[in-house]
Amino acid sequence: MNTPSSPRAATALSVNLNKVALVRNTRELGIPSVLFAAATCLDAGAHGITVHPRPDARHIRAHDVHELSALLAKEWPGVEFNIEGNPFHNLMEFVRELRPHQATFVPDSETQSTSDHGWTFPDDAARLRPLIAEAKALGVRVSLFMNPDPDMMAAAKAVGADRVELYTEGYAASRGTSRAGTVLALYAETARAAQAAGLEVNAGHDLSRDNLTEFLRAVPGVREVSIGHAFVADALELGYEAATRDYLRCIAEAHPTK
Repeated sequence: MNTPSSPRAATALSVNLNKVALVRNTRELGIPSVLFAAATCLDAGAHGITVHPRPDARHIRAHDVHELSALLAKEWPGVEFNIEGNPFHNLMEFVRELRPHQATFVPDSETQSTSDHGWTFPDDAARLRPLIAEAKALGVRVSLFMNPDPDMMAAAKAVGADRVELYTEGYAASRGTSRAGTVLALYAETARAAQAAGLEVNAGHDLSRDNLTEFLRAVPGVREVSIGHAFVADALELGYEAATRDYLRCIAEAHPTK
């Protein structure tokens, strides 16, 4: 049995491994190993693993999802496995078969390079509701990828979501500009609206060591951050273990012990 991940922090760190798979897929050598990356990050204290298997398999592939699910169940049974994706593409196949701890529903197209917007209501309500209900009946927590819009939070709860994942690219892009304070205040307001509606709050997209602490200090009650691109970029320079520990440091600095 491997060393368990660190005790649950005020905000959990889920490491997104998509970019590890992207590098591997450029050759037929099987390196770098997605499983090794997951194991090393978890041994260093990460609280969970995230993957986003897209239909074109340009990074995480179906075999990665199955192998990670088996590894976590065997070696880290208490660690969260979060599978992201569009439930109208291929996500539900993984949810039905593997029953991860969390499924994050993301409204991305099959061709876009990365997620760049959240669900909108009432437009998406009718088609999302039965899939959310199905996932929850399987024992899977459902998080909806959402733009920072306080007015959308009650609607996300109404379709059955357990959590929302706030799309944070807008926050990251605003830093250092005259809009930064206003943008960050909008995320805080959205988190409060989500919690008032009975939702828990996750966050992700372009979070990094440079901006994570500030975000968590300002936005109340964030349960989990999912970090991939910046994490893997840092790991290339620092190594998986050191990168994991530094992200945990950023989280700890946002939640100092009283």
